Order: sequence, then structure tokens, then C-alpha cells
Amino acid sequence: MTQPLDIASLAGVYTSGTTTPAQVLDEIFDRIARDGERPVWISLAPRERVADQLARNKMRRDAGEALPLFGIPFAVKDNIDVAGLPTTAGCPDFAYVPARSATAVEKLEAAGAILVGKTNLDQFATGLVGTRSPYGICSSVFDPAYISGGSSSGSAVAVAAGLVSFALGTDTAGSGRVPAGFNNIVGLKPTKGLISTRGVVPACRSQDCVSIFAGTTGDALSVLGVAQGFDAEDCYSRPAPERMAGPLSGFRFGVPDQPLEFFGDTAAATLYAAAIERLQAIGGTAVAVDFSPYREAAQLLYQGPWVAERLAALKAYGFVRADAIEPTVWSIIGGAERISAVEGFAAFYRLAELIRVAEPQWRQMDVLLLPTAATTYRIDEVLAEPLALNSNLGLYTNFVNLMDLSAVAVPAGFRPNGLPFGVTLIGRAFEDGRAARIADRLHRTLEAPTIGATGLALPIDPPTAPAPPTTVKLAVVGAHLSGQPLNWQLTTRQARLVATTRTAFGYSLYALGGTVPAKPGLIQDGIGRGGIEIEIWALDLAGFGSLVAEIPPPLGIGTLTLADDSLVKGFLCEAHAIGTATDITAFGGWRNWLAQTPRSDA
Repeated sequence: MTQPLDIASLAGVYTSGTTTPAQVLDEIFDRIARDGERPVWISLAPRERVADQLARNKMRRDAGEALPLFGIPFAVKDNIDVAGLPTTAGCPDFAYVPARSATAVEKLEAAGAILVGKTNLDQFATGLVGTRSPYGICSSVFDPAYISGGSSSGSAVAVAAGLVSFALGTDTAGSGRVPAGFNNIVGLKPTKGLISTRGVVPACRSQDCVSIFAGTTGDALSVLGVAQGFDAEDCYSRPAPERMAGPLSGFRFGVPDQPLEFFGDTAAATLYAAAIERLQAIGGTAVAVDFSPYREAAQLLYQGPWVAERLAALKAYGFVRADAIEPTVWSIIGGAERISAVEGFAAFYRLAELIRVAEPQWRQMDVLLLPTAATTYRIDEVLAEPLALNSNLGLYTNFVNLMDLSAVAVPAGFRPNGLPFGVTLIGRAFEDGRAARIADRLHRTLEAPTIGATGLALPIDPPTAPAPPTTVKLAVVGAHLSGQPLNWQLTTRQARLVATTRTAFGYSLYALGGTVPAKPGLIQDGIGRGGIEIEIWALDLAGFGSLVAEIPPPLGIGTLTLADDSLVKGFLCEAHAIGTATDITAFGGWRNWLAQTPRSDA
């Protein structure tokens, strides 16, 4: 596909009219028909469903509703529910057709994204290899003899092959990161509970995350911004704290103080060393850390209660049929019957001890830099020795969820044989955005980085809809947003919506008291988690001037830094006004707060 599918590029061509979502989706489905559905896809969305969604979304957009993912094609791992499409979890005898989509899918489709289909996986999300599926074995997009990684195999390949802009996977032990490393794309594993897992077939329910595959960290963060949020229907969902990490300058990154294991893959070792040097070149300070607590925590995952969780998940569905389950998968899940409660509690206690041992290290580093996987393998090698080689791939991933950390995997170059290598930046819980921004800077230090196997370069300056020469772009954050009470002050001045985006870190959002209609106050305090939803409108100079003249205190116009580090004029609040205001930064935007906190004057 010649049209780049990154979100900014598609938004640009849609706005300019160069192409339409229908044309992009038609080309995607035509390509899948030529190449065949298997092994990447387990089921495809009917074209009629896609056409209906596009038509409804166009009507919503034309009515002034902001759809940040309008016309953006995406895929979903087939252990995540999509209403009306079968969920198989990679097991035909397990399949069922849900009446409701998973929370994450609901949010993405509400934002205008268009589902292409459901992707292949290691059965019941058990594996890091991509070979444990009756729907076929996915392979690396760079060499069909090599594994794609798993368990989110099809989702990673769909992005790397340029079939979708992003894809959802799941991640318990590295399933949202290893396939990214093997296919030259980004894999964002968010903090546990940040994205709801309602509607996801559990692997280890207490550890599962919905993950995001994309071509760039910017796209992954854009998707995270839509999909995240507290969900009362998910007992493991939790709201993000009000404060997140501060600026990136002078960041410190941890590096194990002992030589790492690469299982003889000297090219991977060389590329990891180069990633350390590149991080230092962009201002990072390397800090030596003891890797032993993380290594031991990784070994716990398949030795105790978290294996029993896999069996508990199947029992909850009333599906414990060894004859219907892939033999290697059953050898893992079925063995859980032998795990005693005593062994389970011993594992819980040891994990708590290891987390406590590691805590001081997180006061010395902002992120931990590790290989995403120590090496890779040919498909025939994995089929001959499925358990040991799979275990090797989880050496640098298995501990992350157990220790309540966030992570983002990014490309880090290619081996001499043409296979990609990736590294992962691991951060504390709810520091997803900061780790991702550091990872993006590292990713862009590569010489001519590309997305997957598409050959398309990373967008350096993401395209935006150009404003006419005599206009001013203005960022609005509250009552002037589309559908809000003061939006008429923009539309009556013939302003037009250019983009929906988010602020950079360092901003906090407050609900001001005593205003009708209700208004927020955006403060640049340098410590806020940022990521606040804003709309950018373009209006002519006269309209801009007259609008500014009407703005009452404590609001005013200043210069905002956006998530992509670009600058734009926008609404800011005088600092003194937040003394009696309510901090609503954790909601990620004014509309989210209004939706969860109804107000008669809103």
C-alpha cells in the first residue's frame, strides 16, 4: 500500500480530500483478498459493517462531533470481543459470538476508528512464539522461516505489513512486546488497569493488559489516549493518578550491571550496546542496576499461581477440554492442577519481596533499558523445542506485569541477516507516556527508520491540515470544544476545526468554580501529567482578535506545547484561580470530566 497509514498522514489526506476512508479500506480488503486471510486473520469484518460505520461516522463528523480516529483502520486480537464477530481465542471449539464489544473496542469505534478484522494468536494467549494456533503460523514479515513472536502474532504482522494503522493485542508475559521487536514496529504495554480488560478472554486475569501495536510511539499514545480510562465493569481497572512524571530533560536509564544473556546472538548484543550509546547521545545518563530481582520475578510467572490463573480462566468459561486445546498450550495450563495453595502463597510472598528489593533502583532511574527479546528463532526450531525456546524469549519481558511496571518496545536496528532487533523501555506504573516519549526519541536516532516491512519512513513532522495564510490556529480545551456551550463563538466567526490532539506533559486541568457555563482552567505547571484533550481551530485574524477581546478573567491566551512538541496559541488560566478549583487532570480532558460528573450548568 502506497498510502502511509499512520494516523497523522491519514488525517491529512482525509481533510484535504486527496483520498477517503472508503478508498483506504477498499484497498486494504482487496489486498487481504489477494494475499489470503490466513494466517494473519481469523475473521474479517463484513464490508457492509465497515460501510455502515463509515457512513455513521461521516454524519457525526459533519454534525460537528470530534472523531480523533476518523477513518483509521485497526485490527483486534481474537481474544478481544467485537460484537457480532466470533471470539475464538485461537481455539475453534471455544468460539462464541458476543453481543457486546470489549470496552477498549467500544471506545476506539466511538472515536471513529474502523475495524478491519480479528487476528491470529497463540491459543488462549499462551506463548511468545506465534506457532500455537490451528489457524496457521504467522511468520516474521522479514523472513518467512522465522517466528513472528506471540501471542499477539497476527496483530503485529497486520501493522508491520501495512494492513492497518494500529492493532490491539494483549500482554501478560510479553505478548504485546516480543512481536513488535520481531517485526520492526512499536508495542506499547500500558500500566495494568489503565485500559479496561472487560470483554477480553483472560489469560492471567490479574496480570493481563490490552496492548497497542503501531508504527510510531506517537500513534500508540494517540490510541492509548482514546482507549484508557477507569471502567467500573472491570474489577482490575484503576484510574490514573493526578500527577505523572515531569519533563524529559536529564533522564536516567537503567542498564544491568552484569552481562546479559543473548543465547549466542552476538548481533543482538551489539545492537543493544548501540542502543545504550544512542540514548546517552540524546542526553540520557546510564545507571548500573542489579538485574537479579527482575530475572527472578520473570521465572516466577510460569512456576506458581499465575499458571493456575490460566486454568481458572478456562474453568470460568466452562471449557476444560484437553482434546480441543493445542498440546503445548495444554501442557502448560493442564499442569496447573498440581499447583497447591501453599505454593501459590509462597510465590506471592517472594514476588512482594523482589518488588521491595527493586524499589530503591527506581529512585535512581527513570526507565530501564532492556532487549525486547534476547534472540529470535526459526519456526522449525520452535516446533522442535517449544517450551525451552519460548521461555528464552520471556527473559526480559515476563517480570514487567508482575512487578506493576509499564513498557514500550521500539525498533533498534537490524541484524546482518536482515532480521530486526528491538529494545524495551520500562517505566513505573502510570509513567507510560514518559517512557514512550523517551522511546520515540531513541527510535528516531536510527538511520532512516521505517515502519515494519512497508519501507515507509517514520513521519518526521506529522502532516496536519494546513490553515489558510491569513488565519491563526487556536487550541481550545473546554466550553469552546465541539458540542460545548461556547463553541458558537468559533463557528459564528467561520472558524474551522483543524485537528483534535493533546497537550504535552507539564499541564494540569482544573474545573473552575462559580462559572456559567462551567469552564476549565488549563495550567502549565511543569509537573502535570499532561495529555489533555484539545481541539485546534483555525480562524481569521479579525475573528481571533474579536474573540480574544471577549475572554473573561482568569482565562487568557498563551502558547501551548502539544504532544508532538509543536507550539500553538491556546486558552490558559491564571495560576491564582486554581486555589478553590478542582484538579481534574486525571480525566484527560473536559468532556471526560463532564461525562462522569454531570453538571446542570454544563
